[in-house]
Amino acid sequence: MPRVPAHLRERALSMLQGGMRTADVARAINCNVRAVRRLRQRYRETGRTADHPRSGRPRVTTPAQDRYIQTSHLMERYRMAKTTDRVTPGKHNPSISAQTACNRLREAGLRACRPVVRQVLTRHHRQQRRLWAQTHRRWNRQDKQKVLFTDESWFCLTRGDGRIRNYRRRNERYIEACTLERDRFGGGGSIMIWDDVSQHHGTELGVIAGNLNAVRYREDILLPHVVLFLQAHPDMTLQHDNATSHTARSERDFLQDRNISVLPWPAKSPDLNPIEHVWYLLDRKVRARDIPPQNVCELAGALVEERGNISPQELSNLVQSMRRRCTAVLNAAGGHTRY
Repeated sequence: MPRVPAHLRERALSMLQGGMRTADVARAINCNVRAVRRLRQRYRETGRTADHPRSGRPRVTTPAQDRYIQTSHLMERYRMAKTTDRVTPGKHNPSISAQTACNRLREAGLRACRPVVRQVLTRHHRQQRRLWAQTHRRWNRQDKQKVLFTDESWFCLTRGDGRIRNYRRRNERYIEACTLERDRFGGGGSIMIWDDVSQHHGTELGVIAGNLNAVRYREDILLPHVVLFLQAHPDMTLQHDNATSHTARSERDFLQDRNISVLPWPAKSPDLNPIEHVWYLLDRKVRARDIPPQNVCELAGALVEERGNISPQELSNLVQSMRRRCTAVLNAAGGHTRY
């Protein structure tokens, strides 16, 4: 981690004394939150902001290499730090690593692209995904209109670098210095919502109280939303994934007693469900609000409001992408796709 200059240390200290949060100060001077916390602790103990002495480890990259690292990531935005470390010319020191490349990018206000972490697909998973895609690849427009795609997702009040982290030692959980004031930080927590996507129809967005289980799925989702809708449209089929709360015996009996047909679904296949893109749209719309939600109730209201702002044409385009999704799965031999 590069050393924070003296003028930035003084600026950070004045911000802290003015009542700003540690995360806001770190974002303002472009450094890590822990560096600001160490700065505040050092000022309390010594009364100075001077940095502690270091071992004097020499810089392993030259200025030309630093410019190459920064320029290459400006030209190729999806480049990873490991790739830059491997192709950096003129490496005279073998100790350069991907972390060194990330540090040089951070100095210029840039970030390296991180590889996508995906679910592990076994041979059986790939085979089932390929068979499902072969069966449903020739869906016509009428077939896709008869499916109600559903899923659940978590939405948090804060995310990314804005998360509130509280580091503590053993047996320091409830001391005053390690306790966050909820009113000061505007609330916290997350909420789980349920939604559906179809060609021309849809239900209201459902809010799930607590973690999802078979009882809550039946009482909060199936009874007030799914059953009424599918009984009004008996030609439609319900789609949900293979979560435990969906495949429980009580849920299967409940749906069978009400003559609700369920679409067979391959395991570990979120890329085949078009509703995954709805979560991205909702998250982007809520984050773009002028006044972001401050508590869970406001977050739920914002999600319901922004769900109504999604046009039917966008939902129709997502449903119509099922053929392209099946083709992508077949081209990947049942593996991961770009969806």
